[in-house]
Amino acid sequence: MTPPLPELTTRMRDIFGLVVEAYLDRGLPIGSKALTGSVNLSPASIRSVLAELEDRGLLTHPHTSAGRIPTESGLRLFVDGIMQAHLPSAEERAAIEHQMRDRPIEEALANATAALSGLSACAGVVVAPKFERRLRQLAFVPLGPGQALAVLVAEDGSVENRVVDLPPGMSAPALAEVGQFVSARLTGMTLGEAEGRLRLEIKERREALDAAAAELVATGLAEWRDDGPARPVLIVRGQANLLDEVAALDLERVRKLLDELEDRQEIVRLLESAREGEGCRIFIGSENRMFALSGSSVIAAPYRGAEGRVVGVVGVIGPTRLNYARIVPMVDYTAQALTRLMG
Repeated sequence: MTPPLPELTTRMRDIFGLVVEAYLDRGLPIGSKALTGSVNLSPASIRSVLAELEDRGLLTHPHTSAGRIPTESGLRLFVDGIMQAHLPSAEERAAIEHQMRDRPIEEALANATAALSGLSACAGVVVAPKFERRLRQLAFVPLGPGQALAVLVAEDGSVENRVVDLPPGMSAPALAEVGQFVSARLTGMTLGEAEGRLRLEIKERREALDAAAAELVATGLAEWRDDGPARPVLIVRGQANLLDEVAALDLERVRKLLDELEDRQEIVRLLESAREGEGCRIFIGSENRMFALSGSSVIAAPYRGAEGRVVGVVGVIGPTRLNYARIVPMVDYTAQALTRLMG
């Protein structure tokens, strides 16, 4: 268990803060000799304090190194009780705002995430509001008696396949004709708009479209539309930022993190837990199950829509060796900027 701050003497707190800040800055262990210029103590006294901090579970020494680095418990104590946050600079705020200005919502979200990734040197992530997709193409592939594969392509490039059961007597040409009608005449419409237009065609132009086939497609479009809100939209940018010089010393950890970033449903589940509350949530290392293997940290904050309701979460994912004092306010500012955009 992490000891409360009052249990640390001023000397312990000062040295602990120096070790953590040096680790977050350079990602390397720090020893007593490196600290002698920063505190008015002898190397022997500094070693004694470092040993006491290690006994308390706040520091550890990797391998046979004489230097120390903070443990996850130590980082949590630092973030919660010692860290002094630095507000984003005017240049950083302008960079984030510029990426969102005068752009469609989806593009603004992706650009803001990329800007946050670049400024933090982490992978930027955002759970976007559930936008209703717009149609680009619909096609059917016969699978055998009574079944076909419906292939829906949306304007954003996403593709969804579903096996549909065909009513008795429905011909493949009739189904293909409805698919061609949707692709030629309903492109650019939302799924709801396309469904309504198709039902109107069923009502007014029975001779032009097979009614049973058109009804089957209209019902399918309605189901796709209703399923949309259940599918969270995750945007990830800047994974390459995770490959810095220090990361090269621990390629196995980086590989695990990049593998973990492929599991988008789990990332969404983690980020969704940050919806409650007004500010940032910080998950350090094994505090979250998903990134326990790579020992990574997540900083996330919710943003709101026009009615003040939380509509998404934005954040960064990176090594535990993050500049928390700088990145936490940056994530919080990005969330505020997205709230203004959505308002």
